[in-house]
Amino acid sequence: MRIGAHVDSADPLAEAAARGAEAVQFFLTDPQKYNSPKPREDAELIRASEVDVYVHAPYIVNVASPNNRIRIPSRKLLMAHAKAAAELGAKGLIVHGGHVGAGADLAAGFVNWRKAFEYAESEGGLPLPVLIENTAGGDNACARRFDDLARLWEAVGSFGAGFCLDTCHAFAGGEDLIGIVDRVKAITGRIDLIHANDSKGGFDSGQDRHDNLGSGKIDPELVVAAIRASGAPAIVETPGGVEGQTADIALLRERAGN
Repeated sequence: MRIGAHVDSADPLAEAAARGAEAVQFFLTDPQKYNSPKPREDAELIRASEVDVYVHAPYIVNVASPNNRIRIPSRKLLMAHAKAAAELGAKGLIVHGGHVGAGADLAAGFVNWRKAFEYAESEGGLPLPVLIENTAGGDNACARRFDDLARLWEAVGSFGAGFCLDTCHAFAGGEDLIGIVDRVKAITGRIDLIHANDSKGGFDSGQDRHDNLGSGKIDPELVVAAIRASGAPAIVETPGGVEGQTADIALLRERAGN
């Protein structure tokens, strides 16, 4: 059971050491811009490290969008980040489920997701698993409600899509954390990564606001139970820098039996 944290990208291995983390997640570029990643000088060190690496795609990526000026650059950016992440030996590339916007037909979002995977295949295939993450909100979101997640998986499951379960997003998105692993696996057949986050917002608030474990609205035992039941590695995306995240990692290790 590997437990780690989302860290600054400048020196992720040093950040892992500072937290005693067995895994790290980071962005390769500004998460709010359509920037393609550049080769990293520390790529060989990262590949050789015993620390498991995950890369988070930019937040701006929305392959579900009906807007061509968002959807098409998002497809290309997702592929560019997948290739760059693979160069680092990353275990997976996490990308938010996206949304189609208020008033649009959500079914189009699932079609667009399928087209994103078809585009990747036409470009030589994805060099590492793409892990689709559930979201807390979004106008007509593809992966907030699990009934919609089931429709998404009908579109992309055959392409080998992976899944990242965010506990804050699920709680704030209106999904009960009790028994959540079984419900997700009944849809996706897999959970590749847990984003182990508490929530500042209340249940079904739609607020994507992470908190340190035990400081927000979620019983930390429900987060621990999800990690245990899934057997998946966990990343905390919580505030407080080294101190806050080290405490969260320690809590998970102690209670999840690692």
